[in-house]
Amino acid sequence: MRPSERGHKMLSFPAAGVILLLAWIYPSDSLYFHIGETEKKCFIEEIPDETMVIGKYRTQLWDKQTGSFLPSTPGLGMHVEIKDPDTKIILSRQYGSDGRFTFTSHTPGEHQICLHSNSTKMALFGGGKLRVHLDIQVGEHTNNYPEIAAKDKLTELQLRVRQLLDQVEQIQKEQNYQRYREERFRMTSESTNQRVLWWSIAQTVILIVTGIWQMKHLKSFFEAKKLV
Repeated sequence: MRPSERGHKMLSFPAAGVILLLAWIYPSDSLYFHIGETEKKCFIEEIPDETMVIGKYRTQLWDKQTGSFLPSTPGLGMHVEIKDPDTKIILSRQYGSDGRFTFTSHTPGEHQICLHSNSTKMALFGGGKLRVHLDIQVGEHTNNYPEIAAKDKLTELQLRVRQLLDQVEQIQKEQNYQRYREERFRMTSESTNQRVLWWSIAQTVILIVTGIWQMKHLKSFFEAKKLV
């Protein structure tokens, strides 16, 4: 066996393991949902920092005559708005009935992806509903490896190494994000425990002060009644 073939065989097993692990961590979220004319749908996606996200969608209108969803008319489009964990708008743009949007996260955490129709014409909806097919790809899944291989003239082995490196980089980003979440959770837990401690101390002080006040009040009452 030639060295190049031996290297190819050795890389195939860990590469497959990394692919399975990354597919579990970052699957491609493909779904569809229904919205009305003025309805707005939002989705939460947890994304590490410096991670590319690509979203693709296509719309279909409900047709009463055929009783099924048909491709949308050209005059119907969608407005896409994306907010980072600090509720800062990082993307707000109008698209057509079929569209593709791309953004890169700069802050780790929950990103809000919202879509709604940009049409105000009831004639387009006809009192029906709109079906939106949405596919969100995160991290390494956004790379078009056949196109990269053709552009950079990579061999099959070089392309597998490139995929493996991208997957390892994405796993590192995910690990960094999990450490970030763990740190935030620890800070929240410590803050909560500290507040509970101070509240317990405050309750104890209030009880002691109340007990002293009651003792003095009772003593004054008994002295006034000449019972002591």
